[in-house]
Formats: sequence, C-alpha cells, structure tokens
Amino acid sequence: MAMAARSAGAAARPTLPVMRTVADLRRAVAAWRAAGQTVGLVPTMGALHAGHLALVRRAQADCDRTIVTLFVNPTQFGAGEDFAAYPRDEAEDGTKLAAVGADLLFAPEVAEMYPDGFATTVTVAGLTDGLCGPARPGHFAGVATVVTKLLLQSLPDAAYFGEKDYQQLLVIRRLARDLDIPVRIEGVPTVRDADGLALSSRNRYLSAGERAAAVALPMILRHVAERLADPTRVVADETARARDALLQAGFTRIDYVEVCDAETLEPLAHVTRPARVLAAAWLGSTRLIDNMPVSSA
Repeated sequence: MAMAARSAGAAARPTLPVMRTVADLRRAVAAWRAAGQTVGLVPTMGALHAGHLALVRRAQADCDRTIVTLFVNPTQFGAGEDFAAYPRDEAEDGTKLAAVGADLLFAPEVAEMYPDGFATTVTVAGLTDGLCGPARPGHFAGVATVVTKLLLQSLPDAAYFGEKDYQQLLVIRRLARDLDIPVRIEGVPTVRDADGLALSSRNRYLSAGERAAAVALPMILRHVAERLADPTRVVADETARARDALLQAGFTRIDYVEVCDAETLEPLAHVTRPARVLAAAWLGSTRLIDNMPVSSA
C-alpha cells in the first residue's frame, strides 16, 4: 500500500514541458493561439527565486498561458564578469516553475540563439548612456539583442520584467516601441527579503558579513527618496550623503547613486516630476543594484 501511495504521489506531481528549439516553441504557441488563448512571457537566466516567481504569477494573472525562458546569455556579460560562474540548475528551476503552474520552459542552447554566422546586434541609444551603461560596456546591447529575439520567437501578448533592473526595463520598453514589436512590456514591483534587500541571483555570492551590510542599500535609497519628495532639496547633496553612508556601511565601491527622470533616465538636479533614485555598489566582489521611486510634490 505504501508503495502504491508513493507511486500515486509521483504521478500527481506536476510536470513542465521543456523545449530547446525555436521551431518547437513556435509550434506550442501556435496551438495555444489556435485555441484562442493569450500568452505571457517571462525571460530569465535561471537561478530562480521568489522575484522570478512573482513575474510568473503576474503573467498567469494576465494571460491564459505562461512561457518562462531560461538562457544564460553570454553576450550581456563583460570581460571579468561572472558568466562561467553564474549559477545554473535547470532541474531545480524547473521544479519551482512546475510547482507554480508555468506552462512551458524554453531553455535553448547557445547555438540555437546564436548560430554560426550570427552578425546582428540591437542597441538602444540614450537610455543606456548612463547608470550601468558605462560600468558594463556592451551589456545592454547583449540584453537588447537577446530580448528582441525572445519576443520575436514567441510573440506573446505581454512580457514581464522586474523593476529591480529598472534601466533594463526602460531599454526593453523602448526597443519594443521602436521596432514595432507587438508585445506589451510590463514592469513588476521589486520583491524583497523581510529586511528590505532586493532579491537577486547574485545575493548568494555574499558572505554572511556582506549580507548583513547589504541591507544598508535599500535603507539609504529609501531615505534619499523620502527626502527628495521635497522639491527644494538638491539632488547632488542627497546623493553625496548616500555615497558616504554606503561606504560607512561597508560597501567597498560605489559605481553610482543618481536620481533620474522615471521615463527618460535624464539626471535631475531637483525632483519636480516622477523620478527614481538608482544605485550600483559593491560588497567585495559582488555588485548589487537597487532603485526606489521618488514622488514629486
């Protein structure tokens, strides 16, 4: 009887179809379209956490079917970045996605995404000039190219991206608009640990001491955002205080702390319209990013 019960439990465990080729992905989407169903897309690089699953749940709330992609994209990693070490566990990711009821995992090989002779790059000017752009040369071209391909390969009704990567979200919205890709690009609020740290696949690189220090990042950004709700305050003064506070909290290097227009990412001297305070800072060898909205008076 016990063996029969275990077998029944195994049979009831949800399964997740995994597809490796664009042709198979398109056949699955075509079948859903023929049945009159809507489709949501959640692009990821794996190492899934609750933030990714929030994107899946949002897609499920909006659409009949949800595709999650898993592709560690080599073209968005620069020299000295962690492409080789980036965490990869497709089986664990698939288990998490099956548990929340995703409909399909698209997990192509590099050769499927970038076949021999691949020679096209998508670049988005303006939005990539500041913030993470100078610190990570080529990163946004890699992101824009792979996301353009994923959108065209599946042509969903909507695609879902986290607001933690706020600059990336705006870049993707712009490319979809500029290239007339008929997909809604939806931003989903950042998911945070109980202490406020934004969830990230790179948090696992932090030592215990670094993890304790990391909580200063959202705390300081929230303080800046609250102070800058007063339009008489000078942005440069507040961001300078924030950089000093991060260094005092144990961060070893600050790439930037900036306040930018929420739509254009134009740097602001005073907050008189919707804005974001954005930062990238290092704890040892781990680079963390975060952002907070600033409400204008």
